[in-house]
Amino acid sequence: MKRYAYGWITALFFLVSIAGHWLFGWWAYVDEAHSHGQAPEVAAYAVEMARDTFENWQSEFLQLIWQVVGLAYFLYVGSPASKENDDRLEAKIDELLKMTGGKQAEGLIDEIDRRYLRVGGHAKPHAHDVGHE
Repeated sequence: MKRYAYGWITALFFLVSIAGHWLFGWWAYVDEAHSHGQAPEVAAYAVEMARDTFENWQSEFLQLIWQVVGLAYFLYVGSPASKENDDRLEAKIDELLKMTGGKQAEGLIDEIDRRYLRVGGHAKPHAHDVGHE
């Protein structure tokens, strides 16, 4: 539960906000229907609120999701634009460990990589940087 606390809190915020949006929308719809001398209809209300909800999502939610998910994805796949400047430093430290630690260095580097959840081996230059040093 703790591990996904951010997700649960976000889901709770979403559910409360969408319920509030539809509840206050219903009250406004009923008020408007009464002001026109009409009886409120649930079907017409649902269509109107669904339209308004999707309109809001298109203008706000989808653009935010693209920014968050898209940037997180590119960071995860390791696009050159998302790389932090510590790759060069890590590569230097890996090489220093190899120079001073012999065969033990490889095991130490592998242990550090496992501990810090690095995948794909040791720090290496980016493909676009090879040959430009």
